[in-house]
Amino acid sequence: MAVHAEGEGGAGSAATRRDLAVRAAVEQGLVGGGDGAEPLACLLDVAGIRASAAALTGAFAAALAPGTPVLHAFAVKAAPLVPVLRLLADAGLGCEVASPGELALARAAGVPAGRTVLDSPAKTVAELREALALGIAVNADNPQELERLDALVGRAPTPTTAPIGLRINPQTGAGAIDALSTATATSKFGIALRDPGARAWLVRAYRDRPWLTRLHIHSGSQGVPLALIAEGVRDLHALAEEINAAAGRRQVDTLDIGGGLPVNFASDAETPTHAQYVAALREAVPALFDGSYGLVTEFGRSLLAKHGLILARVEYTKTSGSRPIALTHAGVQLATRTAYAPAAWPVRILPYDAKGAPKTGDPVAQDVAGPACFAGDLLAAARELPRLAPGDLIGVPDTGAYFFTAHYGYNSLPRPPVHGFTVGPEGQVRFRLARPAQDISAIVAEAGGDHGDALL
Repeated sequence: MAVHAEGEGGAGSAATRRDLAVRAAVEQGLVGGGDGAEPLACLLDVAGIRASAAALTGAFAAALAPGTPVLHAFAVKAAPLVPVLRLLADAGLGCEVASPGELALARAAGVPAGRTVLDSPAKTVAELREALALGIAVNADNPQELERLDALVGRAPTPTTAPIGLRINPQTGAGAIDALSTATATSKFGIALRDPGARAWLVRAYRDRPWLTRLHIHSGSQGVPLALIAEGVRDLHALAEEINAAAGRRQVDTLDIGGGLPVNFASDAETPTHAQYVAALREAVPALFDGSYGLVTEFGRSLLAKHGLILARVEYTKTSGSRPIALTHAGVQLATRTAYAPAAWPVRILPYDAKGAPKTGDPVAQDVAGPACFAGDLLAAARELPRLAPGDLIGVPDTGAYFFTAHYGYNSLPRPPVHGFTVGPEGQVRFRLARPAQDISAIVAEAGGDHGDALL
């Protein structure tokens, strides 16, 4: 079933809704103890997602000149779930896709082609042809891709309605996480703006192609400060002005400024906010908001992260070298980046008892481990928590983007169910299944089960 919203705003804060949902998940048998009970479930707060979407659209609407065209396209990679895309579409958002699979998800969610943007550094000719035929906006990554578009646009039986632009890399520098920094001097993304001759080449490319009407950048991500993101957007705007001056007309009419607003994983506080991001942009490049250009954004993590919760049963506890260890069903398959890069991606652990009530007690340093067969499958090491016991539950908040939504198939661990929840005015919790648990037979099928004799 799709995620539906009802009773939104009930039961107070996001943290209160979360605790009510945990208790209700146990009471309603979605997760918990006992033979045959689900050991793992993932929850999405529908009201929280809607609130984030409203905060994004409201922040830009308050700053933009009246009548400025704007598309907020959700980065599908952050939460590739059709019900999530439908929910965000209902809240006024489109989709940014970076693969045929993501495009298929957006279309399955009913997102119109005119509210879809295709970004990828390795688009095939078939992908480009399909996007142009459908009227999906395309941001080309490099000169070779532009040559492919030259051929496709020139051979099309009718002019394409797809807006087309180029992605630039402003080379403004890295944030705190190198692997996620897209605007470094040697980034694989876009056309490096500060390389010798690049700026002049870009101006010529636009002058020679009247159908190039957009410019794209994505300078933000987790670990990148707002000022650095804004610097990249300022460079994008300056390039658009230079191209239009050289063309003698308003050829570039839309700026796709990407997304990448960082998320606070240290507490329940939502910071930085979309309003703070808009304020940083207004300070760095005030002309961005004067109505001269339409805008596209591509936020993902900042819309979903704070509204997801992993809920896992503690199966066993033990000690090793005098270190208490809680063995749970949540690990690398859900929190992949945390397992492989714990310093860059630490997560909070919320302890609950077997009935779903917040667990109290004297804190004890203990490891919280996942089910996978490698030593680094840890959600937390030496974390101070009330001592966990078999049958307890752990909650891992802030996991609504890039965690359980994008499963990693280590040890052929099955994808867990994902439930959207809403809380009514009296605290009643209603769940809707957004993604069912993966059946073991589906794992066998994915592993070539129907082709068992193929290599004999």
